[in-house]
Amino acid sequence: FRDEGFLTEIRSRIVNREALNRLAIKIGLSNLVEFDGKKRNAQSHKSLYGDAMEAFIGALYLDMGFWFCQKFIVRKLIMQHYDLNEIIETTTNFKSTIIEWCQKYNKDVTFNLMEESGAKHKKQFKVQLSVDNRNISEGFGFSKKKAEQDAARKACELLSIQ
Repeated sequence: FRDEGFLTEIRSRIVNREALNRLAIKIGLSNLVEFDGKKRNAQSHKSLYGDAMEAFIGALYLDMGFWFCQKFIVRKLIMQHYDLNEIIETTTNFKSTIIEWCQKYNKDVTFNLMEESGAKHKKQFKVQLSVDNRNISEGFGFSKKKAEQDAARKACELLSIQ
């Protein structure tokens, strides 16, 4: 059996916002979602489909109870729409990887927000990653979290961290 940290990481990969958005689209939930009173592509609202997925599961839980909801999630969502071996083998959380590497080698890692630009609903962020006060990489994204992940991914490549 795996340790608690491993299970927590796998859970976070399954229920992160991007994964929930993709799952909602896969099962057709995105076809039922209205945004600003219209059925249209809501990609500019980065969490809309994932939020709808969470609401769907919450409603299922309230209407049918815990055991039914658990079976539905495992049998109809996870087993049919996720490749657990691929999830286990794929490193997607580069920020955790770089933080763990820095802890292992007693180094200090910082993520600094360098720039925030764009309209309120379409902001872009630039983050700088430093190790022991040495600038290693910059990352960009439509959220601070994505910019940090991008910077961490680039740092992992530059430092040959897997």
